[in-house]
Order: sequence, then structure tokens, then C-alpha cells
Amino acid sequence: MVDSLADLRRSGQRYRKAVPVLVDWLGRRSDLKVKSEIVRALSVPWARPTATQPLIEEFRAVDAEVDPTGTGLRWTIGNALEVLFDDAHFDAFVDLAVSKRYGKARQMIVLGLARSKRPHVVDVLLGLVEDADVDGHAVKALAKLGAAAARPVFESRLADSRAWVRSEARRGLKRLAG
Repeated sequence: MVDSLADLRRSGQRYRKAVPVLVDWLGRRSDLKVKSEIVRALSVPWARPTATQPLIEEFRAVDAEVDPTGTGLRWTIGNALEVLFDDAHFDAFVDLAVSKRYGKARQMIVLGLARSKRPHVVDVLLGLVEDADVDGHAVKALAKLGAAAARPVFESRLADSRAWVRSEARRGLKRLAG
């Protein structure tokens, strides 16, 4: 027994049996705070695969007026999707990652692509390194993959104005060296 969704998340328990209930309630709630709490409760590996498709649909359905910057509810859902990534939904993840209309909300989805075993994921990520909303996350994903084709990207990002992107570029180059 818990008093809140936050308590459930912090319980230390793998609440697998609650996942279908949470997914069901996700579609029933319109209050953004409650919806965000449900999404956070679904941001756990054991919610896969049950929560993946409903969260993809929810990501697409967020009204731009509700989250105009893409850093609110839609970003929270994107963060959950990064945790839930699997290649079974690869095409849907790519579709979300490359759809500029979702802005910064795509950042964590791009990062989730680093978990893919599909060979063309590198091409997808290379196509995102010039997208200002997700470029740093694409560099980080490429570094995680240790993608040799990304060497020129890593080298060019050593001079990026953001320290974390420079760090990821160095990490990518180090991984290639070794």
C-alpha cells in the first residue's frame, strides 16, 4: 500500500502488476500533474513492453499549447520512452526523433536510440547532429555506440560551446581509440 504515485516510485519494489493499471489511468487523466506522475511511475524498465506503445501515443497526443516549449509533459514522456526503448518499436522511435515539430521533447528519445542493435541507427543519429534541439543528445548516443562513422562529428564537437557536449565528443573519440 502506498499513499501516492511518488511513494510507489520510491518504494523500491518492482510493481509489475501495477503497470497495466497505470497505463489504463494514463489515458483517463487530463490533469497534467497527475499525468506526469503516472508517466514517471511508468519510467521503469519493468514497464516494458506494456507501457511503450501507450507512451508513444501519449507523446504524439500532447497538445502543443499545453507544452509549448517541449520541456514539460512531452519531455517527461520522452524521458520515460528512453528508459523503455526496445528495437521492437524502433521505427516509432525514429519517427518521433526526427519529427522537428516535437522540439526539445525528442532529446531523451534520441538518447534512447543508443540502445538499438539496428545497423542504420548510426545514420539516423548522424542525421540529427545538425538539429539544434537534439544535437548534443545525438552526439552522446553516437559516443555510447562507439560509431566509427561519427569520428568527424566528435572532432568537430570538441569546440562546442557546451561542456557536456565536448565531454561526450571526447568520450566518443576515446572509445574509438580503444
